[in-house]
Amino acid sequence: MSLKAILFDFDGTLVDSEALHYTSWCEVLAPLGVSISEAVFCDEFSGVPTVKTGHILQQRYNLPHTGDALAHQKNTQFVKTASRQKPKLMPHAIDVLTLCAKHYKLALVTGSTRDEALPVLAHYQLLEYFDCIVCKNDVANPKPHPEPYCMAMAKLDVCAQQVIAVEDSQTGLTSAVAAGINTAVIPHQHSVDQDFSKATWHCESLDAMWRQIVKPR
Repeated sequence: MSLKAILFDFDGTLVDSEALHYTSWCEVLAPLGVSISEAVFCDEFSGVPTVKTGHILQQRYNLPHTGDALAHQKNTQFVKTASRQKPKLMPHAIDVLTLCAKHYKLALVTGSTRDEALPVLAHYQLLEYFDCIVCKNDVANPKPHPEPYCMAMAKLDVCAQQVIAVEDSQTGLTSAVAAGINTAVIPHQHSVDQDFSKATWHCESLDAMWRQIVKPR
């Protein structure tokens, strides 16, 4: 079947948000006496769901809050942090979205909440590119479960053989592959050592993904 839609991840794929996620976690952890360097934190938790990160941190440091509570605090803090400082776009993000939108339906499939993702998309005027947006609070089972990608395909009225996913992390790749979707992975400095053996394609950038995989011939 011919390609009809491209399903993009958000954090680490379209926006370079790792530093803001780290800063938000620092705001939550500092009052609890926990300090982790940015490099160490991002290398371990890049692409890891916020709730899972919260549970790992709670157990590792024996924190007096549940993992769910820590994740909620972090999500709330990220909204505050991002209201003051927007994460930078990944290289070629606008150009590639513009090109892709001329030929295919586009979806955003993210592990971020709507409160986290939509203000950033609005700031960069990216909302208009997407035919549908699936965030963490739209599903019962977020990534790495396949439900977010399955929901996006249902909203676009396409099947797995008609789409590709674009991801930057093992968590997102696992979600897309479980939904039966061929996936292009674009690793960054914090995810480069993750297991991407199930990816269909490995690309150096969004621009390379466009030129090598989805550009109509």
